[in-house]
Amino acid sequence: MLDNIRIVLVGTSHSGNIGSAARAMKTMGLSQLVLVTPDTEVDGKSVALAAGASDVLANVQIFDSLEEAIALCELVIGTSARSRTLEWPLINARQAGEMVIKESSGQVAIVFGRERTGLTNEELQHCHYHVNVATNPEYSSLNLAMAVQILCYEVRMAYLGNPEPEARHFPDNLDMENFYDHLHEALYEIGFIVPKHPGKVMEKMRRMFNRIRMEQNELNTMRGILTAIIRTAHGKTIKPD
Repeated sequence: MLDNIRIVLVGTSHSGNIGSAARAMKTMGLSQLVLVTPDTEVDGKSVALAAGASDVLANVQIFDSLEEAIALCELVIGTSARSRTLEWPLINARQAGEMVIKESSGQVAIVFGRERTGLTNEELQHCHYHVNVATNPEYSSLNLAMAVQILCYEVRMAYLGNPEPEARHFPDNLDMENFYDHLHEALYEIGFIVPKHPGKVMEKMRRMFNRIRMEQNELNTMRGILTAIIRTAHGKTIKPD
């Protein structure tokens, strides 16, 4: 189960944090480290702070966008320390660990943002859930490696509880992105979305469908409905099966 869990660091600016994150992962049995548009390279400082977890660094994957990094993931949890204008399903670290193990029959990602600013709202919209570590409200400062350690620890504790992964078949993130593009097209065709004033329609749709967590067969049905809507909007007759 642990081999299906990837730790994704977005826009990391300090090479030492990459090494410290690798160390935090290996102590908890995780090995998939992914970097998205890092502002630094894996260097000697990374290796030094990895303290024996250089094998995790040697197998690091680097992507140009978060979408690519999580394309094959069926569950994506993003870390967020800030309240957002658009409310999103929020869980704590313990719930995140349990959820990750429960769904680890497929690829799962926990995403961490930049040291100074975290994840952007747009990046967080690619996540099914947001996780927040319950720190002291009077002093909530956590560095990147600390946050990685806490989440990896909760994943390991859930793993040691040895629950069976769910047998449900969720679409991966790439399938969901294609669905959102399809949905946007359908809403545009029927005039629900106005190009000059799109508002936050798609943000709200993402929030709703991420919360619902459609299974693959349900997604296929929705894609069929959207295709029928677009054809009807173009004046083509749809014959029922």
